Amino acid sequence: MPHAKVAPRRRSATATAAAPSSPPAAKRATPVKAAKQAKATPAQAAAASPWPPVSHRERQREAKRNAVLQAAAQLFNERGFHATSLDDIAARLNVTKPTLYYYVKNKDEILLQCVSKGLTMMLEGIDASRAAGGKAIDQLMTCMQVYARIVTMDFGMCLIRVGDEQLPPESRKELRRLKSAIDQEFRRLVAEGVAEGSLQPCDPKMTAFVIAGALSWIGRWYQPDGEYTPEQVARQCIATLCDGVLRRPAQAPVSAADTGAAPASAPRRKTAVGKVKAPARLGGA
Repeated sequence: MPHAKVAPRRRSATATAAAPSSPPAAKRATPVKAAKQAKATPAQAAAASPWPPVSHRERQREAKRNAVLQAAAQLFNERGFHATSLDDIAARLNVTKPTLYYYVKNKDEILLQCVSKGLTMMLEGIDASRAAGGKAIDQLMTCMQVYARIVTMDFGMCLIRVGDEQLPPESRKELRRLKSAIDQEFRRLVAEGVAEGSLQPCDPKMTAFVIAGALSWIGRWYQPDGEYTPEQVARQCIATLCDGVLRRPAQAPVSAADTGAAPASAPRRKTAVGKVKAPARLGGA
């Protein structure tokens, strides 16, 4: 039996429709094009640094160095220079001794810086008082208040109690310059006060020594937890000094003994009958 011919299958319209073409493969970017695309892409924010800015670190270091100097000045004032060790200073600051070497070289440098700070504070205060202007006596009073106040503070007290005698001669040159500048300012103010008439005629050099010496001694006996505040100490000491320096409003009469003139004879008084009677002698002579 002959096989029946199979009619060819008709393709449907949907079957004959062309299948959607797949998207073309992405072209690989050339190096030049990749660079351009990178430039067009916004840069990411820089990662935050765990370290503070350099300026901030410098301020921190300076603050820590000042803390080392202040702790040392306090201990020098309490115990003396030789009785204070670097270990004592480190213990006061709750750090180890090696930590101190980040900020200072040795104990001599610490003392040099402490004394230098005390002198610099005085000189800056005196310069500010001078720059404010006014009469010489007003400037002198302000400078004395500044001086008296600073010697009750850590660095000023260290200047007075410890001084620079413990330091080698070459380290004391700059300190001598600062001391001389302070002394010269006091001398100039005293001389100007005499010239304007607010101070009695006096030797400016000697008077400056007396003023600085009296006010410096405050730094030796003053105790921060004592009876008087720094302001009270300064006020009373300056008042005592100025009572012997300021010109009095009215001068005391000059006695005959000072002038060398013969004393005037006492007037002779008349008796009831009109006769003159000599004055009675003192002492029964």
